Amino acid sequence: MNNEHDPRWAAIIARDAKADALFVYGVKTTGVYCRPSSASRLPRPENVEFFDTPAQAEAAGYRPSKRAAGDQTQLAAHHGQLVAEACRQIEQAETPPSLDVLARCAGLSPFHFHRVFKANTGLTPKGYASALRSRRVRDGLKGQHSVTDTLYDAGFNSNSRFYEAADQVLGMRPRDYKGGGANNTIRFAVGQCSLGAILVAQSQRGVCAILLGDDPDKLVRDLQDQFPKAELIGADQGFEQLVAHVVGFVEAPALGLDLPLDLRGTAFQERVWQALREIPAGSTASYAQIAERIGAPSSFRAVAQACGANHLAVAIPCHRVVRSNGELSGYRWGVERKRQLLERETQSHKRPLPSSE
Repeated sequence: MNNEHDPRWAAIIARDAKADALFVYGVKTTGVYCRPSSASRLPRPENVEFFDTPAQAEAAGYRPSKRAAGDQTQLAAHHGQLVAEACRQIEQAETPPSLDVLARCAGLSPFHFHRVFKANTGLTPKGYASALRSRRVRDGLKGQHSVTDTLYDAGFNSNSRFYEAADQVLGMRPRDYKGGGANNTIRFAVGQCSLGAILVAQSQRGVCAILLGDDPDKLVRDLQDQFPKAELIGADQGFEQLVAHVVGFVEAPALGLDLPLDLRGTAFQERVWQALREIPAGSTASYAQIAERIGAPSSFRAVAQACGANHLAVAIPCHRVVRSNGELSGYRWGVERKRQLLERETQSHKRPLPSSE
């Protein structure tokens, strides 16, 4: 097709901002690419090459024009507004809207909207709706609502679907969760390591807490606050061997740590935690790098929040995440403990660590 008869050329002539999310065009004579709404001088149609994305244009050897850089900033802000509105739609709907409905409201194709939504939130629209529903379940069961009222208020259409998802969402039966962990047994033990007191707790599904601190009693109270009606059992000698294994790993990271874990987080948090577990001992990554690895490059702040929500010190190695400039950032159990953990892991590499703020 001659470019003059291509509908995309008409969008360029009209400098149509609505087309910015659909394609970019490269100019063969200058080697740059622009978006349809760019105020750049119009090229001759025979010198134009179309691409679906900036990445495709750059792969073909084009570079962004100075105006294109500004266009991308505006486009990112526009996408942020579209995603925020879609999130509001999901939150206000009794039944999660379909991808087609959300995309139509945003004025994008389903494929493109799916990609934009995930880049901004770290979750697909379906994943966001599931995470929202999980949060509503937890909040409802902690309040005065019955289990039946909670499941319908959270958007489950049937009892069977709710109970199928309950173990993954809550880690126990809904009635037990509402009762503060009633009918659940959590074994735990408190020990000492060079970082201070350490508490390890295990549910029927796996290790559910590894806490560090200065006061052993406070660590036990923190566990009691999480499940006030669970049966907490000061563990026997066999369980204390597990604690010794964790302590050994803290003191000598080269030993490795392979434990069954009881993870209780949102879909996004669990993706972040899995990415943290893939950082090799002796290495670090920035929040932005983790966001890139999980396919959500603009969600680095949410990555930091997921690190802060981690209850499994060392096993989920959030201590290996640093700022983009390499400086140590905050740590749930204290920056000095973070420094000591990293020093042990990097000792064999002889790499100096940055100073904490």
